[in-house]
Amino acid sequence: MRSRRPLITFLLAASVAASFTEGRASTFEDEALRLRESVLLRVEPRVPRATLGPPRAGNSRRYPWKNNIVTTVFWIGETPTPNNPVPNNKSSWDQQWMRSYGGFDDPDPRGRRGYIPARFIPRQNPFYVALPYNDVSQGRTKPEAPRVIPWFRESFVRHGQTVCKGRWVVIRNRSGKEAYAQWEDCGPFRTDHWQYVFGNQRPLPNLNQGAGLDVSPAVRDYLGMKGKDIASWRFVEFSEIPRGPWAQYGDNNTFVQKRRRGDVRLADSTRYPASVPATRSN
Repeated sequence: MRSRRPLITFLLAASVAASFTEGRASTFEDEALRLRESVLLRVEPRVPRATLGPPRAGNSRRYPWKNNIVTTVFWIGETPTPNNPVPNNKSSWDQQWMRSYGGFDDPDPRGRRGYIPARFIPRQNPFYVALPYNDVSQGRTKPEAPRVIPWFRESFVRHGQTVCKGRWVVIRNRSGKEAYAQWEDCGPFRTDHWQYVFGNQRPLPNLNQGAGLDVSPAVRDYLGMKGKDIASWRFVEFSEIPRGPWAQYGDNNTFVQKRRRGDVRLADSTRYPASVPATRSN
C-alpha cells in the first residue's frame, strides 16, 4: 500500500503538471510563488469581485489613512505557526528573501542592536511591512492592478513585474508617533484584498482578529508596539518622508540609493547618530 504524499507536494505537482498541459513554460520560481499565494488564499475565502470603484485620480498623490487597524509583527526567517501558516524565508516577490536580507531578522530584543539584528548588517531596509495584496499572480500582472493602484502608470515597467514592492508607507501608533517603512511582502493571510489596501473596506476576519498590517521588528521597536496592537497607516510619496532610522540601511532603500548616486544634499539630511529603540509608555 502506497503511503500518502504530503498535501503540499501534491498541490505543487498538480500545479506543475497543469502548467505543462497548457503549454506554458513556467519556471520553478513561478510555480513556487503561485503555490505560496494559493496557501494564503486557502486560509480565508476569496474576496468577492470588485464592489468599490478605483481611488479618485485627483488624489493619486495624497493617500487617506487606514485607521485603527489590528497590527501584528512578522519577520524575515519566521517559521510557520497556527496563526501564520506561511514561512517568511521567502516573500511574495523574492524567493530568496532571507538571503537577500542577509540573514534571520531576530525579533528577540536580546538579539538586536538598535533597529537591526545584532549579528549582521542587513542588506535591505529593516523597516518593512506586509499588506494583503499582490499585484502579480502566476507571473502575470493582475487585471485590476492598472485600475486600482494609484501609481501604476508611473511605475509600470513590464507585465508580471510588481509595482508595489518597495513602496513607502507611514505607520502611526496609538500615541501619534510615526515610523516609515517599505512594502516588502503580502499578508497577513490574504493577497487579493485591494478593496482594503487601495479602497475603503476594512480588513476581513482572519486568524489574528482581522489583522490588516504586518510590521517588522524595527517598526515595532521604534513605535513601542506589542506583538499585536492597533495602528493606523497610509501610503506616502518619498518626498514626504523625514529623516530617521529607516533611511540608514538597504540596497532596496530609496534613501541609500540616492546617496549612492551622489545626492549630497540628501546624504547630509539623513546623517544622524545611531538610534536607540523607544520604550513603550504606559
